[in-house]
Amino acid sequence: MTDDLDRAARDLGEHGLCLVSGALDAAALAEVRRRLYAAADDDLASGARQSFAMDDPADGSNTRVWNLLNRGWCFAQLAEHPAALELLRGLLGWPLQLSNISANITGPGGGEMVFHADQLYMPQPWRGPQGANVVWLIDDFTEANGATRVVPGSHRWNRTPGPDDAGIDTVPLEAPAGTMCVMEGRVWHRTGNNVTADQHRGGIFAWYTIPIYRTQENWFLALDPIVVQNASDTLLELLGYRASGLGLVNGRSPR
Repeated sequence: MTDDLDRAARDLGEHGLCLVSGALDAAALAEVRRRLYAAADDDLASGARQSFAMDDPADGSNTRVWNLLNRGWCFAQLAEHPAALELLRGLLGWPLQLSNISANITGPGGGEMVFHADQLYMPQPWRGPQGANVVWLIDDFTEANGATRVVPGSHRWNRTPGPDDAGIDTVPLEAPAGTMCVMEGRVWHRTGNNVTADQHRGGIFAWYTIPIYRTQENWFLALDPIVVQNASDTLLELLGYRASGLGLVNGRSPR
């Protein structure tokens, strides 16, 4: 873990991921956490909450909160966070697109996710990273509360894990709340088991890709118009409302 972005970029190249300490200060972290858990509670109250278990659909110990851009301006600020974009530019270049920004809250008894790499839907063998996840740690990530488990260096294998890889050694991504993790799309990982009796572990996952892929979230249908009206030029480009080369209208960027 480091607070030096140059060191973080080197870690990203060597291990396929990096941890940036203190990326969210106490006030920003408190606001994001408050709004995230409020959004999850609102979804539960409205019947829209999507609870599931990683290995048993009848168990509701894990919760997804989708399309966070509609749930508070603090999430838009995460999507265009300068430190995140600096590391992403170095890894993937520019322009980029924000494919999705959602959260996973794993609760007591939550099980493991399927072992995977995030660019699994892209043709293999991979020729470099096609995307990267910026993971915002909203609670402390510990091995006991289900911290994401990773295989450092697996980005060099340029493939998804298969059945024979199920027993490979993994490392828990343990770090305090407010940390930012950038993990390129080839790294093997999964949610860990939450073996605690009373702890929830919330993480926000912003998935970015080079702009030749379709976004996971259809922003043109999903976004509240007020988000678009108040978005910065950078965010508009990340969302496809401004374009460089792809997504043009009559040969020009949309305005």
